[in-house]
Amino acid sequence: MSENPEHDQPMPLVSHLTELRTRLLRCVAVIFLIFAGLFSFAQQIYTLVSAPLRDHLPANATMIATDVASPFLTPFKLTMIVSLFLAIPFILQQIWGFIAPGLYRHERRIAIPLLVSSILLFYAGMAFAYFLVFPLMFSFFAAATPAGVAMMTDIANYLDFVMTLFFAFGVAFEIPVAVVLLVWIGVVDVKYLKKIRPYVIIGCFVVGMILTPPDIFSQTLLAVPMWLLFEVGVLCGSLIRKRSAHDEEANDHNDQPPATQP
Repeated sequence: MSENPEHDQPMPLVSHLTELRTRLLRCVAVIFLIFAGLFSFAQQIYTLVSAPLRDHLPANATMIATDVASPFLTPFKLTMIVSLFLAIPFILQQIWGFIAPGLYRHERRIAIPLLVSSILLFYAGMAFAYFLVFPLMFSFFAAATPAGVAMMTDIANYLDFVMTLFFAFGVAFEIPVAVVLLVWIGVVDVKYLKKIRPYVIIGCFVVGMILTPPDIFSQTLLAVPMWLLFEVGVLCGSLIRKRSAHDEEANDHNDQPPATQP
């Protein structure tokens, strides 16, 4: 007999919607609880996030606020975004709790590592951007400032810029998870991914060229990790397909009727 989901009896639509509402309210509550705990440190959080730029500003140069409310609203906005990022594990846990009852056992065995890996890779991408890419990028920008031009960045514009890069690098580091999912659901196979490897490498360098300053060192710092993460995804996809094929073969064998006695 084929494997059944954890719950054989389907839940009514109203029950699903009620559970979904409850989980969404939990997520919102956790985000605001984290925000309430961090709000008193909003200025320090912005100081930490702006450190990569301030460390490379010319002597006697400072960041500026061109809007009257920016000194308050910009750290406020950053604290809310940080609260959302810190709540991501809980949010994904709630999503998992909502969809897990409808999954088969072998699907849950694959989905749980993917869920944990996606969280860790997203944070790893943000850390990579902050500790490696930002110092190189802002050092280049400071060195490229024309003579007679004072480099004074607006705090709101800086926040928008770095949040875009944080999100871009976090998503870029999800490449292994995306590759494994595509292989798992059968959209592509591993042989095709290996076949298009040269185009993927070129695409990684194109993305690196778009997201980083126009110097080969910074571009390589993003392109090479993206390529390596793609290779990790291909390797994990190969292992998952082999495991899935083995499980299907075992299920087919179990589904065969017992041999009759002569």
